[in-house]
Amino acid sequence: MLRRFRLVFNAVKTHFQQVEKQAGIGGAQLWALSVVRAQPGIGVGALGRAMDVHQTTASNLVRSLVEQGLAESHRSGVDKRASQLKITRAGTRLLARAPGPLAGVLPDALARLDSATLDRLDADLARLLEMLETDKRAAQIPLAQM
Repeated sequence: MLRRFRLVFNAVKTHFQQVEKQAGIGGAQLWALSVVRAQPGIGVGALGRAMDVHQTTASNLVRSLVEQGLAESHRSGVDKRASQLKITRAGTRLLARAPGPLAGVLPDALARLDSATLDRLDADLARLLEMLETDKRAAQIPLAQM
């Protein structure tokens, strides 16, 4: 059983190393950029919800993408505090050369499982996490940042 966990962790780690090597940005940044491309005009809060991360984490990812010229942030509409995100040409080129899946290998694999398997896995992992006495706040940290 422990070997299976090692295999999962190694697959995730290897994928993120390949992402960084080929794309030049971290896996969480790549995922965020792919969400911005798929949903032009998305806000930081919605990006955080789409990635299931805290809004502060999403904001930090966006700041990095904007600083690198991969995304743009525009304030528009009635509420000038809310920003809308858009991918740049450089961001589009980067995504074209990045290894997939863009959201990462684990979210991709989980998305391909049937609902009965996911329900069992969720229940079993919940039991394991209770025994580990984990900090629930860690659930909102992207794997690529661990």
